[in-house]
Amino acid sequence: MRRLTRTVAAAALATALALVSGCGSDSDKSDAKAPNGAALEKVTYLTSFGNFGRDSYAWVAKEKGFFKDAGFDVEIKPGQGTGSVIQTIVGGQADFGPIDLTGGLLQFGNGQAKDFVAVAAIQQRTMAAIVSVEGKNIATPKDLEGKKLADAPSSVVKNLFPTYAKLAGIDASKVTWVNGEPATLIGTLASGSVDGIGQFVVGQPTVEAVTKKKPVVLPYSNVMQDLYGNALITSTKMAKEKPDTVKRFTAALLKGLEYALAHPQEAADMLKKNVDATNPAAAAAELQLMAAYVRSSNSGTALGTLDSGRVAKSIALLQGAGALKQNFTPDQIIDFDLAPKA
Repeated sequence: MRRLTRTVAAAALATALALVSGCGSDSDKSDAKAPNGAALEKVTYLTSFGNFGRDSYAWVAKEKGFFKDAGFDVEIKPGQGTGSVIQTIVGGQADFGPIDLTGGLLQFGNGQAKDFVAVAAIQQRTMAAIVSVEGKNIATPKDLEGKKLADAPSSVVKNLFPTYAKLAGIDASKVTWVNGEPATLIGTLASGSVDGIGQFVVGQPTVEAVTKKKPVVLPYSNVMQDLYGNALITSTKMAKEKPDTVKRFTAALLKGLEYALAHPQEAADMLKKNVDATNPAAAAAELQLMAAYVRSSNSGTALGTLDSGRVAKSIALLQGAGALKQNFTPDQIIDFDLAPKA
């Protein structure tokens, strides 16, 4: 970890905070046909949020030709978080994208979203966390009482906090939340105007680089162990009408994920090639931290697997905390026939 943070510390502040937009890849401009000579199927893919290292595997799948080999011409656009990604895909403006699966459960279970299904897990454990820095007198979850936290209104970290607080023994009424912009949250923490921010655990090296202080990380997974992290989704319509397309795309994307984790610096360089504002050091560091979350004892060596029992436990946990207005089953939000098998 110290080595990673020293690496990221060399990164420029502007790049660390940037919510960058995507641009086209030269690798897809030469050939518009699959290896078998068939025309490529055009697909629009959204990242989970911006174009940071944690999402670089999609660019790897494009640059390495994994998408093309599977028969796709993929346009990659920067997503704006779980709620926005769901709306864009269900609305037909995009075909695939990752969301925080717990955020998806909350949206579906509270009637805020429908007509989407998850088809693969990107991370087997949630990466959601509260991140502070030394000097704020925060060492345990209970220490958050009396403190001010910032996050985007639609963030899964903020929306899941009442459940986290209940399980971690925090009086949520004693915690003040203020709204923040995702791209400037770390800067807000660095300014000292808040005591902590909603963040993914992979962001901690960048937090140290920007704030010049040692991060204090309170991962939600410490008290909510069954929660998945990001999951690839598509529309219910796409899953029903084009299951082969979904399977082929998922396999190609996961191939990019596997390659990115095995070659983080190369993946970071590919992201830089396509998104000029990328800081390769920060992107590679994020991938190195993310690797531990992509596989679990339940998933074995396979990538992307989703277990019905675990999802049922996640739903039960949210229900028990009073976070869901309606009951539902895992197969209402996940298409297990299309998901990779362990």
